[in-house]
Amino acid sequence: MRDEAGLENHILLVESDEAFGQILQQFLGESFVLRLVPTVESGIDELQGSPFGAVLLNLDLSNGGTNCQDTRALLQVASEQPIAVPVVVYSWHHRREAVIGAFQQGAADFLEQPLDIGVLRFALQAACRRTSAARQLAASQKFATQSRIEGLLGNSSAMERVEELIRKVAEVATTVLITGESGTGKGMVAQAIHRLSARANRPFVAFSPCALPESLIEDELFGHERGAFTGASQIRRGRFEEAKGGTVFLDEIGDLALPLQAKLLRVLQERTIERIGSNIPQPVDVRVICATSRNLEKMVQEGTFREDLYFRISVVKIHMPPLRERADDIPLLAEFFLKMFAKHHSKPARSFTPGFLRALVSHKWSGNVRELQNVIERSVVLANGSQQLCVNDLPAELRAVAFADQVSAGSFHEAVRNLKRELVRSALRTHKGNKLRAAQELRISRCYLHRLLTQLQIREADIPECAAQTDSRPRTVGPTAADGGRLRVNSL
Repeated sequence: MRDEAGLENHILLVESDEAFGQILQQFLGESFVLRLVPTVESGIDELQGSPFGAVLLNLDLSNGGTNCQDTRALLQVASEQPIAVPVVVYSWHHRREAVIGAFQQGAADFLEQPLDIGVLRFALQAACRRTSAARQLAASQKFATQSRIEGLLGNSSAMERVEELIRKVAEVATTVLITGESGTGKGMVAQAIHRLSARANRPFVAFSPCALPESLIEDELFGHERGAFTGASQIRRGRFEEAKGGTVFLDEIGDLALPLQAKLLRVLQERTIERIGSNIPQPVDVRVICATSRNLEKMVQEGTFREDLYFRISVVKIHMPPLRERADDIPLLAEFFLKMFAKHHSKPARSFTPGFLRALVSHKWSGNVRELQNVIERSVVLANGSQQLCVNDLPAELRAVAFADQVSAGSFHEAVRNLKRELVRSALRTHKGNKLRAAQELRISRCYLHRLLTQLQIREADIPECAAQTDSRPRTVGPTAADGGRLRVNSL
């Protein structure tokens, strides 16, 4: 297998006409290196053995014996590579059904024959840039996995501070208090501390007192003797004894009632426990890590949390920032959850459109990482056959957030018109004026998109991304005789 470095411009061309492939290579010049194979089957073999920046596939090979199932197999193999390879397809058949079918099977772009060299070059450049970006992201994630703490994702400065504290506190046996809103990953921090400590080969036992009665909490933590109460037919070991030599993680410590706070303080001070029904102290060797989403300092002032216990459990404090304060980590987290749930639910590998990511970054995430995880799982499960997740795959509240700032107050019809205008403008900006891709993201036909541009009085010249793209696209000057009319040459 060839080394992937510097091969983003290597294109796998699946085309039965060898002369046409040679002509394409001449017109594309040194910008791309074409590897020509005559059949879809040989294309699949080549794709599995060597890295490519993109695949260029002639859909009309079906007339020569290749069926749609073979084409679908190639698209699937391309998407399942360690780094998914975009597939650009071309055909003489320009029917709407053919275009939609190609995108539903996973094609990255659809080009009409005769091929316009300028359009082809633009499509291949976009596909290769996507492959290059994906490889860079994979490399950065691999580096992060090797250099960062397992289970914690994030490149923000806030997460770097958290990881620094975790590494320092893991080396000593002191108690730790992890604070932060619900869903920020406090439990992951506790597990990371345990894994990096000298107790890593001993049990990690987690417990949360939420919504449990006081008697049951005491039994769960400290256990009971036989005959301690009705139904206690045998000795039961509590969480502290189960974690012998390891770590006890007490989540939502602020929900612990005052009498149990006093008993916990005694355990921390004397390193012994007493089972219910016994007055014989049992020594315990555990490390205690606590977490809370409540303001314990305020609870101390109000008299609902013991001050001495607070100082005992907060020798070292680690604060987990809410997701809205580390928006730079959202794309990395989203990518991780995307791959995890695609594999878990046996869904095809996908990527995100820029509009999808913008909607994620602009959301407030009151449920933090847990909410983001749920949103990505929902999008993976309910998405259509497109190769990318777009804004329309998001829950309604996130789609609304994506455009809430742009929709002005006024009548119902004005609001709907403004929302349509912003949806269309956003899709055109995302795809730099490419109407077919914009229509695909919006899940409408290209004809309807053209009608919307007229009805909503949207001028592409007013959208910088579209204007720049229009200026940079070359003009077609006519067909050539050498390729039998299959190629159009432009000024480049």
